[in-house]
Amino acid sequence: MEKRLSAEVQVRIPFHDCDMMRIVWHGHYTKYFEIARCALFDLIGYNYAEMEASGYSWPIVECHLKYIRPAQFGSLVRVSATLTEYENRLSIDYLISDDTSGERLTKGYSRQVAVDMSNGELQFAAPQVLVEKIECALRAL
Repeated sequence: MEKRLSAEVQVRIPFHDCDMMRIVWHGHYTKYFEIARCALFDLIGYNYAEMEASGYSWPIVECHLKYIRPAQFGSLVRVSATLTEYENRLSIDYLISDDTSGERLTKGYSRQVAVDMSNGELQFAAPQVLVEKIECALRAL
């Protein structure tokens, strides 16, 4: 079985993320994805400050969400981010589930590409600094 890097966080749904029916407004799910993605980057040792220091930015070029069941005000959710590709782009799969029941609420993915910050050029292969950090993290599993 192939080893995959994954990080998981818990989020308590705050009131300000909900609509009048106490259901999370659809746009906030990407924020929960971001929280888990940051935990994944921390695990790899390549967070946003380290990306910038290495000379690359990593804009999201694609994001997809599938809403299965709504998250509600006050509930505790578990958000996982799993790295599925890194050779040419960063592909990350997400799953948001109810922390108590384990029920799936939302799933999705994002795609990011490396851009050389010195000239704004898109990189068609992952920079070596990222590849080395991911391979090191995979060996530690």
